[in-house]
Amino acid sequence: MEKSDSTFVGLDTSKQTIQVAMLLPDGCWDEWQERTDSRSVKRLTRRLQHRAVGELAVCYEAGPCGYALQRQLTGAGVDCTVVAPSLIPVKPGDRVKTDRRDARHLAQCLRAGTLTAVRPPTPAEEAVRDLCRCRDAARVDRERARHRLGKFLLRRGLHYPGRAWTQAHRRWLRQLAFEHAMDRVVFADYLRAVELVEERLADLERQLVAVSQTEPYREPVGWLRCYRGIDTVTAMGIVSELHGFPRFTSPRALMAYLGLVPSESSSGERTRRGGITKTGNRHVRRLLIEAAWPARHRPAVSKALRARREGQPGWVIALADRAQVRLHKRYWRLQARGKAHNKAVVAVARELVGFLWATLIEVDASARTQGRAAA
Repeated sequence: MEKSDSTFVGLDTSKQTIQVAMLLPDGCWDEWQERTDSRSVKRLTRRLQHRAVGELAVCYEAGPCGYALQRQLTGAGVDCTVVAPSLIPVKPGDRVKTDRRDARHLAQCLRAGTLTAVRPPTPAEEAVRDLCRCRDAARVDRERARHRLGKFLLRRGLHYPGRAWTQAHRRWLRQLAFEHAMDRVVFADYLRAVELVEERLADLERQLVAVSQTEPYREPVGWLRCYRGIDTVTAMGIVSELHGFPRFTSPRALMAYLGLVPSESSSGERTRRGGITKTGNRHVRRLLIEAAWPARHRPAVSKALRARREGQPGWVIALADRAQVRLHKRYWRLQARGKAHNKAVVAVARELVGFLWATLIEVDASARTQGRAAA
């Protein structure tokens, strides 16, 4: 696209309004505001196409409003890009923020080519991703409900000496008796809240298992389950969040996307590196750090892991075994150097990304081969 004869549009979106800033080739601005309902978006599309000079490019920030606007504009023939908000250039001295200024800034950055595009998921991909995030929200709700019950019992001087939420612990809970009627009401309500959210969680996990056995998730999820520390829920979370995987052309690109690379502030002869950047997708980053914890233990194939590997390709199993050995050595090498446990686990998670990239990139190659064979 020639920038000298093109029109660039920045949209600052919110729940009820869309602030539009159209930068014309001659440097003039055309600005207005639209509502977010479907009728107003259609009017916006017609207005953009009517007023644009030359080719038309539109962008807005990824955010809570999702990708509905992008799909509507793209479906009407308007080139619309969703950009990463954390990677938009910001002037250090700029302390004024309004919708109008934000829309203008987006249009200027789009013309300059300094924005980083986000790959929007398809509606089907977004539905599966939201199912995974719904399950994760239920997991958080379960922990909160359990903590409320535990803290209530602690305030009454009741503490179970063993491991919490085992069958023995649940029997102990059912045997508790309280002198005051209000205590009995509170205890029953807290316990019922725990049981209800556990039922929600179990139902969502059943739904995830069912989806994992359908295309296009069956193959990548089956391959990822060959790794120690990764079962169906974790594998589904990784695959659904990393939709459009071929865009990651190297393991380093995926590590950077997940925010698992060290931050750096270097100048001249001074080199200073800090903690991980924590940019990008935090959901996958959490899953990978949890999956890296078993690296503390010696490489082994448990009965459950052996069952997960049945019927899977030999090269995937060999790669997963190599990962076990390498990650175990990496963890204990860092421990010997005096690194904190949490830092060692994060470093192991970063190396695990390389193995997962090598696995998932073959999924796309396999799909292309099957497509050519079908043709």
